[in-house]
Amino acid sequence: MDWQETSNNWVLIPPQPVGIVHFLGGAFVATAPHLLYRSLLEALAQAGYGIIATPFFTLETLDHQAIARNVLNRFETACDRLIQRQLLPPNLPIYGIGHSMGCKLHLLINSRYPVERVGNALISFNNFPIDRSIPFADRLQLRTSFNLDFTPTPAETLTVIKTDYPVQRNLLIKFRRDDIDQTYDLAPIFEARFAEQTRFQILPGTHTTPLSQRLNWKAGKAFTPLDAIGQWVKQEVSRDLDRLQQELLHWLRG
Repeated sequence: MDWQETSNNWVLIPPQPVGIVHFLGGAFVATAPHLLYRSLLEALAQAGYGIIATPFFTLETLDHQAIARNVLNRFETACDRLIQRQLLPPNLPIYGIGHSMGCKLHLLINSRYPVERVGNALISFNNFPIDRSIPFADRLQLRTSFNLDFTPTPAETLTVIKTDYPVQRNLLIKFRRDDIDQTYDLAPIFEARFAEQTRFQILPGTHTTPLSQRLNWKAGKAFTPLDAIGQWVKQEVSRDLDRLQQELLHWLRG
């Protein structure tokens, strides 16, 4: 099972997939999801889910609606081609999983376009304005001096979700040591509209936990103190990522 590029998506398809995960990463790390989110995505593929990870360039435009439309078009083209090549059976359930800005894009996709999703998992939702999202933008005073911000703005995004977002089954994940997470802004909207099918989990970790990579430390024939340290580091690095993986798989299988 190897990563392949299809219609400007990175694709990992296991034998006899039970569902499709459309993955969208965070700002500035979404350009190479097959590398930067590799451990998490490969674990989901090992569990039987076909992964279609759509990269995007955060600074290509301030119009997040345009980015959402673009990634949706590429995702749907990839699905069609994979079905034509008989690598995916038709009519598999589709789940959206987003991290940080990827959450916003999934929310816009589902609010603005007639797509069918069994559910969406939204990890570390981030909806900050431009001066808190782009490095040094606050020093340039882009919002005050040039009247620049994302489209839709953070306030407009929340309004769109309140009025137009149709997906009832959702998993919201916030990490305990994450100071740029805005899931608390999103949770009341989902709890008011989809209380019975919304799950909100606070997990150990930070905003970058989904980017963690598992260490492949293998002890030698003679177990040494260095091997003991290596195993301990491996466990510490993997613990939060493993918990995230378990939550996602529990929700996907639910």
